[in-house]
Order: sequence, then C-alpha cells, then structure tokens
Amino acid sequence: MATQERKPLLLDFEKPLAELTNRIDQIRQLAEENGVDVQSEIHKLEARATQLRQEIFSTLSPSQRLQVARHPRRPSTLDYIQAISDEWIELHGDRCGSDDPALVGGIGRLDGQPVVMLGHQKGRDTKDNIARNFGMATPGGYRKALRLMEHANKFSMPILTFIDTPGALPTAEAEYQGAGEAIAYNLREMFRFDVPIICTVIGEGGSGGALGVGVGDRVLMFEHSVYTVITPEACAAILWKDASKSAQAAAVLKMTSVDLKNFGIIDEILTEPLGAAHSDPIKAATTLKQALLQNLEVLRDLSNSERRQQRYEKFRKMGVFLEHAH
Repeated sequence: MATQERKPLLLDFEKPLAELTNRIDQIRQLAEENGVDVQSEIHKLEARATQLRQEIFSTLSPSQRLQVARHPRRPSTLDYIQAISDEWIELHGDRCGSDDPALVGGIGRLDGQPVVMLGHQKGRDTKDNIARNFGMATPGGYRKALRLMEHANKFSMPILTFIDTPGALPTAEAEYQGAGEAIAYNLREMFRFDVPIICTVIGEGGSGGALGVGVGDRVLMFEHSVYTVITPEACAAILWKDASKSAQAAAVLKMTSVDLKNFGIIDEILTEPLGAAHSDPIKAATTLKQALLQNLEVLRDLSNSERRQQRYEKFRKMGVFLEHAH
C-alpha cells in the first residue's frame, strides 16, 4: 500500500470534519510560531473531531455508504493481498487466449498456510480504471478465476475471493464471448469444490459480476461495503426512468451490510476503522486477516462433504420468505 502523503479526497458528508481538522492544524501551527501553549484547546477540538467522525460514519445513508464503497482510495484486492499474505505470486491467463486485468489472482501464504486468492481489481485513477475496465470482468476473467480455483481444489488449498465490482463488463463483445455462461459455470463449479471457500465483499458487490466469485462457505462483508443485484443508478433508470433517483433506489435495494446480515445473505460484518477503510488501510487489512484465519480454522474441522452440503444449504435458503394471511 502506498505510504506517501496525498491530499485527501473528500466526500460531501466529510467536509465538516475536514474543516474542523484544518482548523486544528491552523491553530497548532500558529501556536508553534508564536510560542503559545494551546494544548488543552487542541485536545478539546480533537475530541470533537473524533466525536464528529463517529457521528458521521455511524449514520450514513445507503447512498452515502455506496460513495464510501466506491471511494477511489478504498483498499483494493491487490492492496489486501499484499498486506495480509506472507508471500504472493500472481498468475495470469485463462488458457483461452486472454488475461483480464479486472480480475486478478494467484497463490500465496496466509499465516504460513498455502491459499489461492483472487478478486476484482479497480484502478486508482482514470487511466488505470480504463485499463482494468473499472473492475468489471470479462468472460475471460471469470474463466481465469475458475482455472485458479480448480488449481486450489486439486492441491487442497483454501480459496479466498474478494468482491469489488459494479458488475460484469456490459458490452456486446462480452456477450459474444459468453459472459452469462462464464458466470453461470463458475456458480455451478464453486458448489462442488472440496476446499474451504471464503468470499469477502471489500467494496462494491454488484449483480452477477460479484456472484461469479461469490459462492462460499462463508461470505464476509466490510461494514461500509454494499452488495446488490443492480446498481442504484440502473435500478432508478428502470423503475422511475430517472437515474437521479439513485438515492431512493439505494434505500429500496437493502444493500448495506446490516440489511444483508439480517437477511442471511452474508455471515459476518467486518468493522472498519473510524472514518472507513480508506482512512486506515493497514487496520482494515488486519481485521480482514483475523476474520479469514478464524473462519478457516472452523471450516477446516469439517469434512469435504460437510462443507459442500452446508454451502449448498446456505444458498438454497436465500430468498425464502413466508406469507401470512391478513
């Protein structure tokens, strides 16, 4: 992860906090220049800044959580892999002539344990995002992911996937190349693997593009991530013929970590650092690593057939509801 000082990218709701932080810095600088002791005042303002940050990030609306999930400096798949693994070798290609940069993967060690890690990869800037299709994988990307997962299953290595995409690449060329078939094939195959599979929504989980690497024994989700069948913008355009109503759609879609935990779609919410994962990527990575190790320990105690059966039952229960006569 990059460590050089960079100007923060502020979301709209973060501006009051940024103004207070700037005020603290200005007071501290003036005090140093004039030899004045204002530590007590600074401590009070810092306490207020911490309180304000807590208030802001504990009351985010679904549309604001989406902004956080899409933050350009939110840790990516490669950021997390490099932070949590002891060693890491990226593997390329789907053996059908393509190597999709929007879906990356390879072999590594997690606390000494050999694992296969893969996930969607967005870019850091416009040029990088264009090169990586904004994290929207092609059919070749899902075939590459399946090749890596089959390798993991053959050599008894757990599979760790990281989800961060608005959806699969929605182009005519992708359809010609079999986008739907590639995702559907992955869904089927992931149910049959013997090894433990843990999927983590690290940012934006959208549509079948997310599900293509999203079938697991455990599905984890960072606190300010989102996981949804369709982007709010596309949902608003379909339902109300008005993409500007995306905030309304975000609320209706029930795409936040709390909503999805209540529905049984995900198994565990990973707490983010105060100010979200982009404010302290190392702390976020530590939380992720601990959760992965804890869940792997539990899953390793199950037999292959028990894991497969529980995985199947987990997903069969999704979407079940009861109707009551009134």
